[in-house]
Amino acid sequence: MDLAPAPEHPATRRRARIVVVGAGPAGLTVANILRAASVDCVVLETESRQFIEQRPRAGFIEEWAVRALEQRGLADRLLAHAQTHGACEFRLAGERHRFPYGELSGHRHFVYPQPLLVTDLVRAYADRAGGDIRFGVRDVKLHGIDTDRPSVSYTDPETGERIRVDCDAVAGCDGARGVTRTYAEAGQAGVARHDYGIGWLALLAEAPPSSDCVVFGLHPRGFAAHMARSPEITRYYLQCPPGDDSGNWPHERVWSELHARLSAAGAPPLTEGRLIEKRVLDMHNYVVEPMSHGRLYLAGDAAHLAAPIAAKGMNLALHDALLLGDALVALCTQGDDSALNGYSAACLPRVWQYQEFSQWLSELLHGTSSGDPFRAGIAAARLRRILRSPAAAAAFAELYIGKGAGD
Repeated sequence: MDLAPAPEHPATRRRARIVVVGAGPAGLTVANILRAASVDCVVLETESRQFIEQRPRAGFIEEWAVRALEQRGLADRLLAHAQTHGACEFRLAGERHRFPYGELSGHRHFVYPQPLLVTDLVRAYADRAGGDIRFGVRDVKLHGIDTDRPSVSYTDPETGERIRVDCDAVAGCDGARGVTRTYAEAGQAGVARHDYGIGWLALLAEAPPSSDCVVFGLHPRGFAAHMARSPEITRYYLQCPPGDDSGNWPHERVWSELHARLSAAGAPPLTEGRLIEKRVLDMHNYVVEPMSHGRLYLAGDAAHLAAPIAAKGMNLALHDALLLGDALVALCTQGDDSALNGYSAACLPRVWQYQEFSQWLSELLHGTSSGDPFRAGIAAARLRRILRSPAAAAAFAELYIGKGAGD
């Protein structure tokens, strides 16, 4: 099944065992696993290398994911430069409540912005291992996915030549708006969706962090969050109406709301700085199920979207990629397709566990500002339980850090 007519002019034919569509954390992790096993593959990316290495995205990586990357020789710079967090703080009604999830779970978050991880993975695949990656490609199309002779075609950005790569399988890692998700949805894959009905104003400030941990502000005027990105950069979030215009949030209003919503007795004052990113995110989740269609295997945001409420998106992408990379290696080196056949079923328990936790945490974070006394009371009860009950605290800590989720 093709989503579009075949090219008008015959394409130049090439061959690779695996085509990876998308050079984000998922696609590059898959590509590095394949390259390490001497499996011939090509990565196709519609953006430039400079763009993907600078695009602001997530910054918290769960420890299990870091250790998995370390085992594959992909975490040297991460381990050398990342900060670690083992606590978060809830602020409600002017009071601070610190939650030491690292002590309870035995695991930490690593603070390492996604652009740095992408840079590391590109260097490992393309610069050190000589892997084939094509940046800036246009008009990517999938062909023969339901057959044993799939292929992917694209237009070379420099020559305008149409190129078609014959392969054994396609790894769809091109995100929420990519062609591979569109293709899967047009096939037999179903999509489960959830809309939170709220927006977040995502901000990056040229300012050092004002706390040594993530801070969640539960305020009647709206949720707010503080998250370190580096010693010089801090990520902030402000709840806003869905579909809001970031132009409605000038510098003075942003900082006024952050000060108000994150205020608490004894808390250090926020360090203000120039806002270098300001965009509105409408909070919603989806899951494509199954995560495969014919010879197409989805990973990361192409397969599922987790709103940044619990910082799960990049971690889920890495989990998918590790399983998919190994399954593709088994196919190409041993002729064993059993792991590929079970790929979707292996991924989905963690996907759904993270989705459930994100929804649970969202109600805790946004209930106070819902305008509904019942929801506000439920949110306060949830916070009291995890702060006062050792059993509830331990369960929350394990879900927050992703320890054993869905396994």
